[in-house]
Amino acid sequence: MSGRRVRLGVLVSGSGSNLQALLDACAREDFPAEVACVVSNVPTAYALERARAAGVATVVVDHKAHASKAEFEAAILDALRSAGVEWVCLAGFMRLLSADFLGRFAGRVLNIHPSLLPSFPGLHAQRQALERGVKVTGCTVHFVDAGTDTGPIIGQAAVPVLPDDDEKSLGARILAEEHRLYPLAVRLAVTGQVSSDGTRTRVSAVPTTSELSLRSPGAEK
Repeated sequence: MSGRRVRLGVLVSGSGSNLQALLDACAREDFPAEVACVVSNVPTAYALERARAAGVATVVVDHKAHASKAEFEAAILDALRSAGVEWVCLAGFMRLLSADFLGRFAGRVLNIHPSLLPSFPGLHAQRQALERGVKVTGCTVHFVDAGTDTGPIIGQAAVPVLPDDDEKSLGARILAEEHRLYPLAVRLAVTGQVSSDGTRTRVSAVPTTSELSLRSPGAEK
């Protein structure tokens, strides 16, 4: 790919499978972004090992080591600025970010969530879906605002809920779609193919279907 790549900062707390999907996407020559820095609030997060294996800089900012949320977020911001980060991707980051933090990257913070938002925000989305007996669920990439999983939606992928599903099996089916959807949404967002009025988005891509999913947007580049 010719031209400069957008520099991403990825915030993580756990195993980092969505981070890996982004790292794999960024390894392709035609991808318009690169992961410049991975920040974890959990020192033992396996996501850090994934980043190091890919040669990406890592920073641990343990929330437990900071006296306040403001100090914690200031340390993250310092790490992102030092790495020249332009867009921020949350990949299993288990801390809510303040409006002040988000304002520093206004319109440039993305998150992926394992449900078809606005249904089942917050923790244990797969469990919520099973408890409510829905027949279709999935995942959502959205801009992050000060609410909990309430920002404008960029893309979604839908999967069936099968009769014998438990949280693990349903979560695995959703996760496979997360790994496809997140890099696509990042590509569209950083190249200016997503516009938002603060509530809704317009995306310059069309839906696609596969055997067990519907992805919207689904354009492959």
